[in-house]
Amino acid sequence: MSKRQADLYRCERILRRGERERERERGFDRRRTTPSLFLSGRETMGAGGRMSPPYSPGKVESHVLKRAPDSKPPFTLGQLKKAIPPHCFQRSVLRSFSYVVYDLIIASLFYYVATNYFHLLPHPLSYVAWPIYWAVQGCVLTGVWVLAHECGHHGFSDYQLLDDIVGLILHSCLLVPYFSWKHSHRRHHSNTGSLERDEVFVPKQKSSISWFSKYLNNPPGRLLTITITLTLGWPLYLACNVSGRPYDRFACHYDPYGPIFNDRERAEIYISDAGVLAVTYGLYRLAVAKGLAWVLCVYGGPLLVVNAFLVLITYLQHTHVALPHYDSSEWDWLRGALATVDRDYGILNKVFHNITDTHVAHHLFSTMPHYHAMEATKAMKPILGEYYQFDGTPFYKAIWREGKECLYVQQDEGNQKSKEETLATLTATTMSANSLL
Repeated sequence: MSKRQADLYRCERILRRGERERERERGFDRRRTTPSLFLSGRETMGAGGRMSPPYSPGKVESHVLKRAPDSKPPFTLGQLKKAIPPHCFQRSVLRSFSYVVYDLIIASLFYYVATNYFHLLPHPLSYVAWPIYWAVQGCVLTGVWVLAHECGHHGFSDYQLLDDIVGLILHSCLLVPYFSWKHSHRRHHSNTGSLERDEVFVPKQKSSISWFSKYLNNPPGRLLTITITLTLGWPLYLACNVSGRPYDRFACHYDPYGPIFNDRERAEIYISDAGVLAVTYGLYRLAVAKGLAWVLCVYGGPLLVVNAFLVLITYLQHTHVALPHYDSSEWDWLRGALATVDRDYGILNKVFHNITDTHVAHHLFSTMPHYHAMEATKAMKPILGEYYQFDGTPFYKAIWREGKECLYVQQDEGNQKSKEETLATLTATTMSANSLL
């Protein structure tokens, strides 16, 4: 390297270090609003929206809301993989099936108790017993949903065909079009954090917020919004692509010729639809034989809980006041995959097979079986450092907070000014360095 090149390289290092120090001094206040994810703080669509009313950091722990880094990570995916014990990437058919069998046994026991003993209770007590059944059975079946999700990622076994058969059966029983969701969800993993290409919970920009949003920015409006999101959010996403990325025409997970899918995937979409229709017909026959009320109590109530937890878990994994969201000028896969947060659901972490508190690892290595994800997370933490995001806020408090604070995204204030200052400093320093050569 020539003396001129060495001096220029040294000047660039000094400038980069100075820029980082200025960013730290400014704090890069990334507390902003969006329906889900946020913008990066360094490009045209920088770090996301401003909250209304202005955010008060004293209301919650500052370390939880500390702005996540959005610069290029100092590590690679390969380095993260080397830090994880090799056995964490090994999938076991027997072990994976043991979780399916365990969940189905527990669900069968709850079903047996509900259908054989609830009618023996005094009439007023049944109004308490059935909602309890819906809640606990819904939690168990959410675990079953997660296992089908593993199949969609090829994390269940080493055999793709076996994964697809198990996933198709389990998801169809929960009225989920397995292959349709598998393909759209894979694209979500491929484009996480991208404003233009992410598939679900795509945040709105401030300029596109609906006119009626201001009327919902209050406790009653927030409660209504959360209620609708948890009860109707999942079926509306499947049927109408609500909260999904915009397409040039109507998008639906049941439409084999919709814009979500390509030609190679269309046959599998038909199979998914057939699976859902078969289960729907089975439920119809049960309603004819046992009555609609019986089907709603035994199956419908728990399914509502499953759908609510599915939306809640996904929403909170990708929605946080500290997380970045990137436009096309800055997005890359690794930074997008890191733009997610692990949450703590208490005992439900185990019921949900740790999809809640190991989601960062899941986005980095989605084919890793769930029963190794916790060990992998612990192994990666020293390397991830501040790029690892965890929030232990109880989920019922977290959804209220994110529903209040996360409304839209917009460019960071001072972004353009920062870039212009950096460019001017770089030019002046380079000219000074040239004069020394």
